Amino acid sequence: MKIAFFNTKSYDQAYFDKANEAFDIPINYFETSLNADTATLAREHEAVCVFVNDTVDAEVIEKLAEGGTKVILLRSAGFNHIDIEAAEKHKVTLLRVPAYSPHAVAEHALALIMTLNRKTHKAYNRVRENNFSLERLTGFDLYGKKVGVIGTGKIGAIFARNMQGLGCEVVAFDPYPDDELEKQGVKYLELDELFGEVDIISLHTPLNDKTHHIINSHAVSLMKKGVMIINTSRGALIDTKAVIKGLKDGHIGYLGIDVYEQEEQLFFKDLSETIIPDDMIARLMSFPNVLVTAHQAFFTAEALTEIAHTTLQNLQDFADEKSDLPNEVKR
Repeated sequence: MKIAFFNTKSYDQAYFDKANEAFDIPINYFETSLNADTATLAREHEAVCVFVNDTVDAEVIEKLAEGGTKVILLRSAGFNHIDIEAAEKHKVTLLRVPAYSPHAVAEHALALIMTLNRKTHKAYNRVRENNFSLERLTGFDLYGKKVGVIGTGKIGAIFARNMQGLGCEVVAFDPYPDDELEKQGVKYLELDELFGEVDIISLHTPLNDKTHHIINSHAVSLMKKGVMIINTSRGALIDTKAVIKGLKDGHIGYLGIDVYEQEEQLFFKDLSETIIPDDMIARLMSFPNVLVTAHQAFFTAEALTEIAHTTLQNLQDFADEKSDLPNEVKR
């Protein structure tokens, strides 16, 4: 089986070529994103490999199926950008990488917290300009602060334990509480109660109909003044307009995001010589207490190695016609 690999970056090819030494699967790499116009590139490829900012809607899936695609390989855990119903209709199998490095994402969430709090990014820039002043670099002790974790799956659970290791009191919200976390001192609360109690909120939940804009105007109104909000999960968990208002009126004290609602038009691209028409991201980046990273939480050598290996193993399992595909995405 041949793979049409879309949205290729240099690191993708390097890690997939290395992993492919054990599989020897033909891969054609395309720098372009997958969309209705580029789907024809996948003709005569039984497999297509996509990332989170590729377009995999009903129109694209229909064109892929017409061209002979039998399986779509997601080199990601999230699949909210995939039309699952269309894939089932056209008998296209969806296979994902459910957990490539939960430690990487949990650690990046902590990095955002530490950077926002201690303003190390600002201190770095100051010192490079021979400015050794400490003015306006005051932070706070994380020790003893109450941290709210929304979503305690693999990533959220690791993040919760990391924060406990720093001496924080950790509370959580999840429809399915983790018994082990409870034994380790994590207290589960109702969502509105969590919003009202914590100093820091970190999002680690999937994006679905129930979690879309889980951080909205109502949620912000319940939060403590000066709250820190961290999102390393999915951009649309946050209502950007509501958060901008919260930042403007001083209710939100800090915002750290590695994901953004409209990121497919921005992230993974060099737009340094481009005028960005997205007013909301421009407004966010104008705040001194906002830190934006471009969907890099997963970006470690360990995670890239696991993504490549699992993706190729998924295809090998499919080609071998295994009856049980543990990483298959279904409705």
